[in-house]
Amino acid sequence: ALNSGKYQLIFADQSAYPTQLLQIYDPPPLLFCRGNSARLQQAQIAMVGSRKPTAHAQKTTFDMAQYLAQVGYVITSGLAVGVDKCAHLGALTQTHAEHQGRTIGVMGTGIDVYYPNHHEQLFSQIIEQGGCLVSELLPHTLPHRHTFPRRNRLVAGLSLATIVTEATIKSGSLITARLTSEQGKQVF
Repeated sequence: ALNSGKYQLIFADQSAYPTQLLQIYDPPPLLFCRGNSARLQQAQIAMVGSRKPTAHAQKTTFDMAQYLAQVGYVITSGLAVGVDKCAHLGALTQTHAEHQGRTIGVMGTGIDVYYPNHHEQLFSQIIEQGGCLVSELLPHTLPHRHTFPRRNRLVAGLSLATIVTEATIKSGSLITARLTSEQGKQVF
């Protein structure tokens, strides 16, 4: 798949590797990437939250992502149903060519595994519009409960700050918020 151009590898010692990840504890030695890998070097805001958000949280997330992408930030999230999807879609609504594709989807699976599989359209849209998909996990890695905290660590690590629009007390979103705070960054 690497030879066919489906994904690329970025090693920690290469200039294409996101410098902000080098600041976190135990940065991944390599990243698998699809789409516009230049997004990884740009200023990012993480947006995370509930998989079953209220209508208000969905609208707030979408609108905030749209606004932040318009003013130049890349919206980074975890490709999950709910808030994550709203954040990616909000960032993808830009009409000006210079603002299009300002989103990064961090995968909790291998770069070649669509999860959730009904989000295949979202994955394609992110790549086609100039965004990026990234994973630290080996290709063919299936979703497992230990892969998502690793994904959340990257979401926090890539971003300047994290916005949690709505979350339950025992949620992955609050893990991301805690990791963001531990990295000395702002949580909103």
